[in-house]
Amino acid sequence: MPFTLQEILETIRMVEVEHFDIRTVTLGISLRDCISHDPDELTRRVYDKVTRTAARLVSIARDVEGELGIPIINQRISVTPISLVAEAAVAAVGPETTKQVLVSLAETLDRAAREVGVNFIGGYSALVDKGFTRGDEAFLASLADSLAATERVCASVNAASSRAGINMEAVRRLAEQIKLTAEKTATTDGSGCARLVAFANMPGDNPFMAGAVHGIGEPEAVINVGISGPGVVLEAIRRLGPHVPLDQVAEAVKRTAFKIARAGELVGREVARRLGVPFGILDLSLAPTPAVGDSVAEILEAIGVDSVGAPGTTAALALLIDAVKKGGAMASGAIGGLSGGFIPVTEDQEMCTGVERGSLTLEKLEAMTAVCSVGLDMVPVPGDIPVTTLVGILADALSIGVINHKTTAVRIIPVPGKKAGDTVSFGGLLGGGPVMRVSNFGCQILANRGGRIPAPLTSLRN
Repeated sequence: MPFTLQEILETIRMVEVEHFDIRTVTLGISLRDCISHDPDELTRRVYDKVTRTAARLVSIARDVEGELGIPIINQRISVTPISLVAEAAVAAVGPETTKQVLVSLAETLDRAAREVGVNFIGGYSALVDKGFTRGDEAFLASLADSLAATERVCASVNAASSRAGINMEAVRRLAEQIKLTAEKTATTDGSGCARLVAFANMPGDNPFMAGAVHGIGEPEAVINVGISGPGVVLEAIRRLGPHVPLDQVAEAVKRTAFKIARAGELVGREVARRLGVPFGILDLSLAPTPAVGDSVAEILEAIGVDSVGAPGTTAALALLIDAVKKGGAMASGAIGGLSGGFIPVTEDQEMCTGVERGSLTLEKLEAMTAVCSVGLDMVPVPGDIPVTTLVGILADALSIGVINHKTTAVRIIPVPGKKAGDTVSFGGLLGGGPVMRVSNFGCQILANRGGRIPAPLTSLRN
């Protein structure tokens, strides 16, 4: 469908006034042909494959940005889950050196990302929703060391699924690594945890960091795009005024999402064509930034809640995300990834304000997780949070995804030396804000039971 003059003019306004941009153009790269029993050969193959495939990604994205006039904020890379790629090399070495194989791979990915000029590379990942291989165990043991040794590597762990349930042993090990990562990156307020995500039902085509991964069913290489338009949606709602019925609010959001998705797919297909790889998916998730006017929380307040986290917030978020999906699906047949909504605390200035006001709590964020993909996102918590409490927080969020057959994810940051009410700053798109209060009540017995929370009966769908 060709673009009309009106659409072009509206896109110019969205870019110049309403903070519209392409948040990320992510190149997915398969590393399955890099597998080797020799750890040194493995790292050499991985480095060569990534740098060769992504050599022109940044320059092509910049050219497309200049020609179309639509900002592309980030160019990024995702790769095959590293625990799978490292499996043969881990099996070939002694137990005392398995972790080092993974850390070396992480350092190799970091070096490759720096060489091609991308700020993040995702796929330092494992799929352990039902159990562990030897490679998975080595991977989990390596997380804190790998994140502390790198700057651009993003890690994710799929610890639960609607088909398998929740691997509580994986959740416990992950909670331990989150705490250890925070300690090893204490000089930057535990920022290593900002590159570590726990998932239920992790998609294999997510372009957004830190959870991007190149899934097993993906092609040799593919371009996936994540758009960002909270400011555009916010202005559309504000123009309606406070007395318009909610179904008309939903219609306005749907029409706006249609326009955003059209522009996003245009950019993605052009980058893919020039790079000589297929175009994969368009992720519709509204991704805020710390900039004023580029906030998901402000949208919820414009819909009609006094402050984000107040009664009605979850309902407003449900309306918003459903309308975005409907509008995007009308615009493109290539919707994928998470395509939900992001409510990262430190990356959204109005979310931080909600915490400071007392309207937004950890418990309310968990409730909001039921209607979005990443409800507990970029959440700073006191550094002395017990590991067992972290286990409970992770398990709560993952269980929402498992029971409802949807993706849920957690990015939580224990900030060393900080307590509730203190402030933290990570800089850039990661933003900063207040450390959130955590309940004094825990779940030590639950966290230490281990085992697996079985899959729900609704998983039997054949």
